Parts: sequence; C-alpha cells; structure tokens
Amino acid sequence: MDRVFIEGLKVDALIGVYDWEREILQPLEFDIEMATDIRPAAADDELSLTLDYFSISQAITELVKNSSYKLIETLAESVSELIREKFGVCWVKVKVSKPGAVPNARNVAVQIERGNLAPNTAESSQ
Repeated sequence: MDRVFIEGLKVDALIGVYDWEREILQPLEFDIEMATDIRPAAADDELSLTLDYFSISQAITELVKNSSYKLIETLAESVSELIREKFGVCWVKVKVSKPGAVPNARNVAVQIERGNLAPNTAESSQ
C-alpha cells in the first residue's frame, strides 16, 4: 500500500478545557499519513485517480475552524473519520500538535491510527 502525506498543516482552533482557552484561537499543527494505491494515478498522470491533498487539507481546515472541541484527542478522531469517510481512505495516521500548550515544553501532541492496511480476507474470499 502506498502512502500520501500532508505534513505541518497549520490551523488556528478554538480548543481546550480551561475557560481562557475557550476565548482564544490557538495554533494546531496536523501531520497526516494516508494509505492508498497510487498506481492508477501514476499510470495516467491523473489527479482524480489519487488522493487530492489540497482538497483534504481544505476539508480538515474547515472542520477545525468550525469546531470547538476540548481535547485534541477528540479532534484527531474527527479528522480521521472525515478522511476515511469523505475521501475513501482505508487507513490513516493523524498527529495533532498543540505547540506551547505546556510550559517548558515545545509541543504536546496525540497521534492515532485508524483503519486497516491488510485486505479483509473474509470479504475477499466471498
């Protein structure tokens, strides 16, 4: 399975559990890794046959700007669901970073993986 990456996507978000965090926008950074088969796109040099990282980036940005989650864990889940459902990705890794959230730490982050890289043998044998 091939991989498509979006790294360092920066979006300001209303996120956090403290009252003061609910009143300001805070910078988040997203690193996304998606599994797909890029051979058809490579063979035909055709964008419609692969993952359009510009469209995916726009969809993530829109989701984040229209949300107000308390936890980056919840946001990571929502981003992974969006990518898998809207763009038909079978497996995704999402890292959400919240730089400067903790004093004396450059960054805090969560990273999740959702989906399956291996073909479902039960379905493929039917």
